Amino acid sequence: MKRTTDLLVSIRKILKIDEDLMKSVCEMYDLTLIEAKILVFLKNNPSCDTAADIVEYRMLSKGNVSQAVDSLIRKRYLQRRPDENDRRKVHLSLLPAADPVSAKMQELRSDYEKRLFDGMTEEEHQTFIRLSNKVIENSKKIAERRK
Repeated sequence: MKRTTDLLVSIRKILKIDEDLMKSVCEMYDLTLIEAKILVFLKNNPSCDTAADIVEYRMLSKGNVSQAVDSLIRKRYLQRRPDENDRRKVHLSLLPAADPVSAKMQELRSDYEKRLFDGMTEEEHQTFIRLSNKVIENSKKIAERRK
């Protein structure tokens, strides 16, 4: 039980630091945290470009995503475009104004990742990634069973 608690606490700490990095970018560019999460998600996942994708993968509420998307469109960071085959589906795409936000976030995350894995050999880092992927797959299976 203690190992599980330690693991969960460590994951929360890592996520908290990542969120703090994102908040610093929010202050620079006058964004809310959800707006920044959406911009980063769309930059890192170009094939997952609908509000529904953001809700599903980032586990954010539909209402918050809708509100943030509207705000990002007003701020000229995003644009909507209808799906060519399904008129009910709307795709989101980043506009050039989002590039500096994405670049700054990538810079901060890259530095954070270097510090997070400091002292690990490349082999240890690859082992960590491989084992983490197994844990992620197991957590997905558990989540599916709970539905």
